[in-house]
Amino acid sequence: RVKQHQTAVGPSKLTPPTLMQRRILDDQVELWWFKEPRRSLLCYCASVALILGLGLGGVGLLSTTTSLSGEWRLGVGTTLCLLSLAVLLKQLLSSAIQDMNCVRSRRRIDQLKSGGRADPALILAVGLAVVLCGTVLLCVATIGSRGHDSREMLVSGLVLMAAGTGMTLAVVGYSVLVYLKRQREQRRRRMMRMSRARRLGSRAVRVFSVSGGQMSQARRETSSSRTSLI
Repeated sequence: RVKQHQTAVGPSKLTPPTLMQRRILDDQVELWWFKEPRRSLLCYCASVALILGLGLGGVGLLSTTTSLSGEWRLGVGTTLCLLSLAVLLKQLLSSAIQDMNCVRSRRRIDQLKSGGRADPALILAVGLAVVLCGTVLLCVATIGSRGHDSREMLVSGLVLMAAGTGMTLAVVGYSVLVYLKRQREQRRRRMMRMSRARRLGSRAVRVFSVSGGQMSQARRETSSSRTSLI
């Protein structure tokens, strides 16, 4: 006697309810802005700290500007204030686009939101600009005449170069960590997909073994039934 098991379960019936709810939530455009709250909070706090730091530095240089030695203070202070306004404008633009709900593309939302590609790129650009300002101040202080103003330029240039280098290294380290985390998640999803495929294959495929004694018994029963019929 041969027992045959049939498993005709489709892939839609094997989908758990939690996975279906997660897919439904992923389709909501309003939730795309809050998909990675930790990264968004980190980038938002970094942007706020950058706005405060650049703004206070620029205002401090502009407030100490005098008629005798105020050219470099005026230039660097104005540059820092403009960089601070650029970061603030980006945050306000992202908030306005999020409130109006005028962007329906996941790729553009990932580029605009905090934690996407826009904030690290903007912070990297600001860091490079600050490094450039510090380098210019160092060059001017080295070439110019010795004095109290030259020492202040030298100190300001070193501080700006250190701050810009720190921002650049922080963005590079953040990008490397995000890349490694993404690769690990892709590897984990690939392993889960392979294990799920193996599990479904083991459920769908059944191996049937029939011994010789069972076959001979089945033949004898068939021949006896035919003899009795005749």
